[in-house]
Amino acid sequence: MKLASRLLIAATLTLGSLAPLFASNVRTDYDHTVNFSKYHTYSWGQVKTTDPFYVKRLKQAVNQQLQGKGWRLVPSGGAVTIFCTDNLHNQKETQTMYDNFGGGWGAGWGWGGWGWGSPAGFGEATTTTTEQPVSNLVIDFFDSATKALLWRGMANQDLSNNANKDTKNLDNDISRMFKDFPPKPSH
Repeated sequence: MKLASRLLIAATLTLGSLAPLFASNVRTDYDHTVNFSKYHTYSWGQVKTTDPFYVKRLKQAVNQQLQGKGWRLVPSGGAVTIFCTDNLHNQKETQTMYDNFGGGWGAGWGWGGWGWGSPAGFGEATTTTTEQPVSNLVIDFFDSATKALLWRGMANQDLSNNANKDTKNLDNDISRMFKDFPPKPSH
């Protein structure tokens, strides 16, 4: 029973330490002096995306979020003007695979003398580098009258070869981006 508890704790700690690898790729920031309750209408400014199909998809996703929070889209002259842009680039990713690492389970460090035994050698290591397409999206809200930046949402996403999957990821990112929108007044 004691060994099972230790293994459960070890697995929990290991999985917990991997959590940052899967952390959110969405961030927001805003002007903390702004009272967002005074804004109820918005208009679209320029939306510039690498893939022209995403202009409509992006607007639909943002419209759905804002209208669900009581904001109203007007063709022009909204209290807030929204601008969006993305940046598509390739990011190098490196992966190293080890073969015949050596050692093994047996006496050594660990709980109660169990863990990895003394290494018999590190074996072979093979490292590959690939290019992963990555998209960075920025959504900015400006006060239409003063031109002051009010709010910014940012997301980055590894792209796949599947447009439907990328669109679903975009929708999820925008949903997370607007989860706590509008920001509550700071005191």
